[in-house]
Amino acid sequence: MKDRHGLLSAPIGRVLFNMSLPNLIGIMTILGGSLVDIFFISQLGTEALAAVSFTFPVTLVISSIGIGIGAGVSTNLGRLIGSGHAPESKVFLFDALCMTLLIIWGLSILGCVFIEPIFSLLGANEASLPLINDYMWYWYLGAPALVLLMVGNQGLRATGDTRSPAKIMMLAAVVNLILDPLLIFGIGPFPRLEIQGAAIATTLSWVVAMSLAGYLIVFKRKLVEFVSFDIGRFILHWKALAHIARPAALMNVINPIANGIIMAMLARIDHAGVAAFGAGIRLESVLLIVVMALSSSLMPFIAQNLGADQPERAKKALLMSLQFVFVFQTLLFIPLYFNATAIAQLFSSDPLVIDWLSFYVMVLPAAYGPLGIVIIFATSLNAYHRPLSSLVINLCRLMLIMLPLAALGAYIGGVKGILLALPITNTLMGIACYYLATQISEPEHIKHSVPCGDKTNGANNGQRYDNDHDSKSERNKELLRTNTNPSD
Repeated sequence: MKDRHGLLSAPIGRVLFNMSLPNLIGIMTILGGSLVDIFFISQLGTEALAAVSFTFPVTLVISSIGIGIGAGVSTNLGRLIGSGHAPESKVFLFDALCMTLLIIWGLSILGCVFIEPIFSLLGANEASLPLINDYMWYWYLGAPALVLLMVGNQGLRATGDTRSPAKIMMLAAVVNLILDPLLIFGIGPFPRLEIQGAAIATTLSWVVAMSLAGYLIVFKRKLVEFVSFDIGRFILHWKALAHIARPAALMNVINPIANGIIMAMLARIDHAGVAAFGAGIRLESVLLIVVMALSSSLMPFIAQNLGADQPERAKKALLMSLQFVFVFQTLLFIPLYFNATAIAQLFSSDPLVIDWLSFYVMVLPAAYGPLGIVIIFATSLNAYHRPLSSLVINLCRLMLIMLPLAALGAYIGGVKGILLALPITNTLMGIACYYLATQISEPEHIKHSVPCGDKTNGANNGQRYDNDHDSKSERNKELLRTNTNPSD
């Protein structure tokens, strides 16, 4: 597979810019689609909006699993492509998509069976449960399409192609935008399905987008190879995938848990503080959009260059990215500081909420530069095959520093004390992560290895390697066993 997108040879800044710009558009599309859903559902009344709000923790778990598997695919596929093992990469991606389908199908079936017990445990009442049932049945039906779409897009990004995933997500958003009002409100020949219609519209948008992604992956780019089932190969690839996927998925679940604890602290002081913090989180997702777009581009860039035995190029790209996000987010903070009250008034008319949210906007974005460093460094650790280090960094930031500081802040300064704990934590962790980035290297047992050697032939017939390749496959298996050693 040739270096079509210049990840291994073109100027670093230009490559990352060309990769990140489509990612930026894709992320904006996802955020916009989520807001569209909430807007239309809110027109159905408070009960419908509350019912969908109850679904967020469950849907987040499924999405986090998809993010984790996608990280494993991006890292391993990037290394295989960078090291010149394109045939093996096609078989690996085929197995990864099969694993994804099996896992999410199984979870969706269990989810459908246990809808009422799970959401009753979350606090849903008798009025909300029927609405949740209507929504989640169709959401679970579409969940395999969603996660296959997420993993397939990461497969495309691993090759250096970030434009196609952006177009795919834009297609999903457009389909959802068209179908949402038609199915929710019963416009024209369509039946009025209300909350059920929102779930059906979302599911259909995922199916359409997944179909386009499948066409690109299978037929146009030929990134997968259909091979016969081999339990040994399947287990081998699962170990390589899970080594990255499990910590990455868990890392994505930790953030909302920490935010939930912060909200509980705020609720004991002032519910206006909870409203301000909730609005602030939504604002934060927009203000960090450049960081998220760059981190999605950097992981395959680093993985391919490490696979191609170009560690200095990978490290240079990482440090350039950290320096860029620090400068960019710091400059972005200046207009936010001087327009804090005006921004807060966009979210609420309550004077107390405006007061707390203004304080949020004046203080927290000041540390979004260091926070961007933490996010990008933690994501890049997956490409360096140090996923547990990435998880530990997030655990330390949230559980060992932020939450204790927030508890101390609540005792000393109430709402403002809690909010001040966040930028202090992010600044400390940003400094630590930048220092660690200057010292980063691959684990010795990963260098010069094929991340997931197998016995499948990379030729188009998909048969096994000939006997003279067996010794190489056995060496690769041994390398994989050391690669998936849990110690970082």
